[in-house]
Amino acid sequence: MLFRFYVPASGMYFGSYEVLQRLLTPANQSRSDLGPMRTLLAGGVAGMLNWAVAIAPDVLKSRLQTAPEGAYPRGIRDVFIELMRKEGPSALFRGLTPVMLRAFPANAACFLGYEVALKGLNAVLPGL
Repeated sequence: MLFRFYVPASGMYFGSYEVLQRLLTPANQSRSDLGPMRTLLAGGVAGMLNWAVAIAPDVLKSRLQTAPEGAYPRGIRDVFIELMRKEGPSALFRGLTPVMLRAFPANAACFLGYEVALKGLNAVLPGL
């Protein structure tokens, strides 16, 4: 059931990367000619936007996984209710700062690697 929470985050991740790449591409260039700095920027920001959407469900999932057996008989719903009652809405965003600090460089590098690999494969196997 938790996978449903990550679908919006993945949509944000890949959708924002595509939109950012289009916004960062000069009018007289194709997207495939986008330089590494723009790719790094688009990938890093996309990673941060992904985690902005995914952090709350991830906190709930982590609390459920680390709870003693039987602590939450109705699963994630009980985790959410207890978290809201005891800690309030801000608890859903615990750990956001370190996640964001890691998200930018990790995802920037990931998308740069993807684009370099794509260009390399297109050079070796054109038209595939």
